Order: sequence, then C-alpha cells, then structure tokens
Amino acid sequence: MRVLLDACVPERFAQFIPGHEVTTVRAHFGTTDLDDGPVLDRMTDDFDAFVTVDRNLRFQQNLRGRPYRVVLSRSHSNAIENLVPLVAPLLVALSDMQPGDLRVVGV
Repeated sequence: MRVLLDACVPERFAQFIPGHEVTTVRAHFGTTDLDDGPVLDRMTDDFDAFVTVDRNLRFQQNLRGRPYRVVLSRSHSNAIENLVPLVAPLLVALSDMQPGDLRVVGV
C-alpha cells in the first residue's frame, strides 16, 4: 500500500511502517507549506492512505468519497516515542479499511 505521511508526522515514522511504500509530504511535494486541502486533493492518484496526527482534519476537510484511507493517529504528542506504540493498530487499520474510510487509532 502506498502511504503518505502528513507534514505534522515526523519523517522518521516512515521507517516504522513495514510492508508499505511510505513517503512524506515533504518528499512527495517538495514542501511542507501546503495546507491539508490541497494535499488531500493532489494525492488522489498517487496514494492509498494518508496518515496524520491532526485531530482537526476530519472537521476541517471533507473526507467523504476520497479514494484513499485516512488514519488519524492520536497520541499525547507527535513525538516519535509517542507514535511508535501506535504502529500495530495503524497496520491493522490499514489492512481492514476500504478507500474512503477514516479510522482513529490511539488515545
């Protein structure tokens, strides 16, 4: 599965998601200055899933009908040590979800 990590997710987190082709907003778009709306619109043909820690994303963006999965990883912060424990539920979510689904993992 092709996974895009939001700019608010540490780039190092990609190494903890085995079995998937993972890249970051910075690597794919060459910047982290894009707002979520343009990122979500432009990733449509290139990715199967979007991983974020932005708790407001589901309220700020229309996620219905998107051709990819969205996983919101909720932790106390976006520090790598807080995100690594969420890898197992994240991997389960990615395997269970269908395009257009939103899943929240973590606290």
